[in-house]
Amino acid sequence: MKKIQISPSILSADFSQLGNEIKRLEEGGADMIHVDVMDGHFVPNLTIGPPVIKALRNYTKIPFDVHLMISPVHKYIKDYADAGADIITIHPEATDNLIDSINLIKKFNKKVGVSLNPDTKLNIIENVLDQIDLILIMSVFPGFGGQKFMPEVVEKIKNLKEKKDTKNFDFDIEVDGGINFDNCKTVIEAGANILVSGTTIFKENNGNIKKNIESLKSK
Repeated sequence: MKKIQISPSILSADFSQLGNEIKRLEEGGADMIHVDVMDGHFVPNLTIGPPVIKALRNYTKIPFDVHLMISPVHKYIKDYADAGADIITIHPEATDNLIDSINLIKKFNKKVGVSLNPDTKLNIIENVLDQIDLILIMSVFPGFGGQKFMPEVVEKIKNLKEKKDTKNFDFDIEVDGGINFDNCKTVIEAGANILVSGTTIFKENNGNIKKNIESLKSK
């Protein structure tokens, strides 16, 4: 079994202090930093682009887990690779050719992630499971932080874990959306080994990041 990792979402950070927030996350034991990139088109919100990621890269060496919620995504992959992303995660619906986009991410020596919205079926990625480093299961519809976890995705996580074990694939299973102390154990038991959390990490226990990260791992 893979060790449980926590990827805090900076969507819940203080945007006026992002560099310091990154340092706080590293000191608190974050395994990677989850960066939500939204274009106001694929999802109904706007966040940050390559220049911000490039600037933040100077504050830490831990991996940047960059989730691209932009469409069309293919032509922007190089920009995020150059900015310092370590993992680039895309949505199948946001590219004309998923295999081409996967190969482009690999060309830049980055890890490949594919994200599935709550209503996106697993079979859409059946033919590329052996080419992916990470599958991100969304447990909310992407666009805004602070949403409630959708328990119906637990079955999808279990099904994905079963496919992974049956074929001996090595990809990580990441879950993002409403992850907190009440549901983290459920998603880990279902098969997830990376948890994305924003509000819980930055707000619970008076913002004690270290305590919150440890609690998410050990619940």
